Amino acid sequence: MNTRPPSATLDVQQFIDERPFSPYQVLIFVLCFLIMAADGFDTVAMGFVVPVLAKEWSFATHLFGPVLSASLVGLAIGALIAGPVADRVGRKPVLIVSVLAFSAFSLATAYAESLTALTLWRFLTGLGLGAATPNATTLLAESVPARRRALLLNGIYCGFTLGAATGGFAAAAIIPAFGWRGVFVVGAVVPFLLAVVAALTLPESIRFMVARDWPADRVRSVLRRLTGVAEIAATRFIVEGESQQQAARGRSPVAQILAREHRVGTLMLWAGYFMGVLVLYLVTSWLPTLIKESGVDLRTASQVAALFPLGGALGAVLCGWLIDRLEAHRIVAGAFVAAGVLVWALAQVLGDAAWLPALTFGSGFFTGAAIVSMPALAAAFYPTQSRASGIAWMLGIGRIGGILGAVLGGVLLQIGFGAAAIVALLAVPAFIAAAAVIFKGARRAPRRPAIVVGA
Repeated sequence: MNTRPPSATLDVQQFIDERPFSPYQVLIFVLCFLIMAADGFDTVAMGFVVPVLAKEWSFATHLFGPVLSASLVGLAIGALIAGPVADRVGRKPVLIVSVLAFSAFSLATAYAESLTALTLWRFLTGLGLGAATPNATTLLAESVPARRRALLLNGIYCGFTLGAATGGFAAAAIIPAFGWRGVFVVGAVVPFLLAVVAALTLPESIRFMVARDWPADRVRSVLRRLTGVAEIAATRFIVEGESQQQAARGRSPVAQILAREHRVGTLMLWAGYFMGVLVLYLVTSWLPTLIKESGVDLRTASQVAALFPLGGALGAVLCGWLIDRLEAHRIVAGAFVAAGVLVWALAQVLGDAAWLPALTFGSGFFTGAAIVSMPALAAAFYPTQSRASGIAWMLGIGRIGGILGAVLGGVLLQIGFGAAAIVALLAVPAFIAAAAVIFKGARRAPRRPAIVVGA
C-alpha cells in the first residue's frame, strides 16, 4: 500500500528508492541538464569570440589571456562560496540566483567596450557558473532514487559537453549575422528562461528539508510530487543514517567537511579531482597544438582533438551506469588508471595519423568517465548538512587544477619540452588521482543516527 498509519515514521530516501522514477524527477533531471548545457555554452563562447574581437578592436590575440582565464577564476571562487551558502539556506534559491547571475553578467559582457570591462564581466559570469554547477548536482542527487543516482549525475555533466559543442555551432551561425555580441545575448536569454522555469517548478531538496526541520506538511507535499504517491499519511519523516548533531554544535558546513571524520576523504576527493581536471584542461587547451607540433596538419589535428571530449561524454554515461551496480571507488580509480595508460600511449603516436583517432577517443573516454564520476563519490560521502559544500569545494579546488593545466602546456612548450613528452607526463597526475580515489575508498564515512522531522 502507498499509505501508512498516521503515527508511522517514514524514511524519505527509502520511500523514494522503493518507487519508479517519476515524471517529476525527469523534469528535475532535464532542468539540471539544461543548466549544465548553458554553463558549457558560456564557458566556450569566449574562445570563439576572441578572433573576431581581436580584429574589431585591433588588439593582439595574446592580450585576451586575462579575459579567457577570468571566468575560470570566477568558476573556482563561485563554487567555494556557493556550497556553504546552499547548506545554510537551501539548494533551490542558490541555484536560481546563480543562474540569474550568469545570465545578467553574460548580457553585460555583450555590451563591454574595453578589455578591462570584458575581463570583469567574464569573472562575474564565472562566479555565477561556478555556483550553479554544485547546486544542480546536489539538488538532483537528493531528489532521485539511489539506484540511478550516479548515472543521472553523470548524465547532467554530459549537458556541459553538449552545451560546449552547441556553442561552437551557434557562434558560427550568430557571429556573421549579429556580430560577437549576439553570442552573449543568447548566452543570457537561455539561462534567464531556465531560471524562471526552475523557480516555478523545482522543489527544494527533500533531504535538506528534513535536515533543516521544515514543517512535516511541506516535506509531505514535496515527497508526493517526487514519487507520484497521492496519499502519504505519515507525520514523522527521517533521513536514516544522518544526524543534526553537527549542525547543533554550531560547526559551519566547511568545518564539517574538514572535521576528523571526513578530513581524509575530503582531501582525497580534492586531490583526485584536482589532478583529473589538470589533465582534462591541459589536453583540451593544448592537444590541437601539440598534435600539430608533431607534424600532423592543423585540420586533422582539430578533428582528432574533438574526439577527446566526445569520448569523455560516452565514458561518463557508462561509468555512471557501472557505479550504480558495482563498487564506485574501484570503477573510478580503474578509469583513472586506464586514462593514464592511454594518455601515455597517445604520446607515443602523436605523429601517426593512423593511431591518433582511436587513442585520443580512448583517452577522452576514460578521462571523462573518471572526472565526471567524482561528484557522485562526493554526493555519497557527505551528510545532507554539508553535501553542497563538499561537492562545491571539490569542484572549486578542481577548477584551480584546470587553470594550472591550461597554463602548464604553454610553460612546458616554452622551456623546451616536446609535444610527446608533455602528453606522456599527463599519465602521472592520472595515476595520482587513481591512488587518491583508492585510498578514499578504503576509508568508510562514519555512521550517523537518523534525522527526524515531525511530531
